[in-house]
Amino acid sequence: MERFESAKERYARFGVDVEAALKAAASKPISIHCWQGDDVTGFDQRDGGASGGIQTTGNYPGRARTFEELKADFNKAASLIPGKKRINLHACYAVFGPGEWVDRDRIEYRHFAPWVEFARENGYGIDFNPTCFSHPMVKDGLTLSSPDASVRRFWIDHCKATRRIANEIGAQLNDKVLNNVWIPDGLKDVPADRLGPRQRLKAALDEIFAEPLPNVIDCVESKVFGIGLESYTVGSNEFYMSYAASHPGVYNLLDNGHYHPTEVVSDKIPALLCFFDKIPLHVTRSVRWDSDHVVILEDELKEIMKEIVRNDALDKVLIGLDFFDASINRVAAWVVGTRNAQKALLWALLQPHDRLKALQDRSEFTEKLVLMEECKTLPFGDIWEEYCRREGVPATESWYGEVAQYEKDVLSKRG
Repeated sequence: MERFESAKERYARFGVDVEAALKAAASKPISIHCWQGDDVTGFDQRDGGASGGIQTTGNYPGRARTFEELKADFNKAASLIPGKKRINLHACYAVFGPGEWVDRDRIEYRHFAPWVEFARENGYGIDFNPTCFSHPMVKDGLTLSSPDASVRRFWIDHCKATRRIANEIGAQLNDKVLNNVWIPDGLKDVPADRLGPRQRLKAALDEIFAEPLPNVIDCVESKVFGIGLESYTVGSNEFYMSYAASHPGVYNLLDNGHYHPTEVVSDKIPALLCFFDKIPLHVTRSVRWDSDHVVILEDELKEIMKEIVRNDALDKVLIGLDFFDASINRVAAWVVGTRNAQKALLWALLQPHDRLKALQDRSEFTEKLVLMEECKTLPFGDIWEEYCRREGVPATESWYGEVAQYEKDVLSKRG
């Protein structure tokens, strides 16, 4: 407590209200992706994990294989993470009854009611995604942009079903549910037609979003490329940005692994805030490409969170995570990545943004630089430890001991 009070005084000298920062950090939910726990395998296809523009690498033991195992692992991770939490679900995590199975174009809310019960019991929110990959109806790498009308119809019906499920989840939890459309569509080699697939995708999206659903926040997610579609991506940034800008109620989700290496999401956030009242966000870590490595406390993550905070956009930017690493303990991966997102958020809340903005507006760039650099060595760690203490989670790396024991007692016993 003595170190916290001393750190609090140091921050106060810079005009930072530490108590207000702690309160804001604790109230901002992070949407944690369920698919880290089982390598994006899901429950509705038993012939392997992710495919269709994405890939999970590694074979660390202990992968969750069932709904019960995934719930237990998620709860274990959540118990070691401060702040409010949401579960980000893919449609492939439908929970079927004994002997039951339906294909993705016919899934219903009842297949996700167990997730709602789990969320309600633990105080989680829920976000949702259609799963337009890892399925036999992904033909030649295409879904909503396919020239085959039957393929397009299957995926249109799937996306419609997920919106209705998301709407009912929202009704049950008295909440708004983000429903994010990402498709792997593209071509491995140089295309002969770039326009046609995009026209088909636009028509499909128009049909998908036609039904008004009050509890759904609709969004679309672009990507530069993926495995097997290195030369052309149908759902590019320009396509989805234009679609969202011209379709009120549809938003453009920013994934910081889905752009060219010199592009940064931290710069895109304030640009979009000029035009959109909401910005959905996927925080990940790309290594040379969209590899979805576990989030670490790096500079761009801090910049992303600073842009959210300094622009008073905590209620506008919907923060979600998206990474999957099968080469390390999956529960630990959840904890490391989510705690780092929380650390970056708290760090951003502890910056003297108003003072820095005023210096910039007065063209006092030398003092601005001095202040920004001095803030980097303020005793953030002491504030973080107090935040964790108040949230009832381990403040230091001691949390890993709990995960190691969980691996010994639970994960190591899975076949």
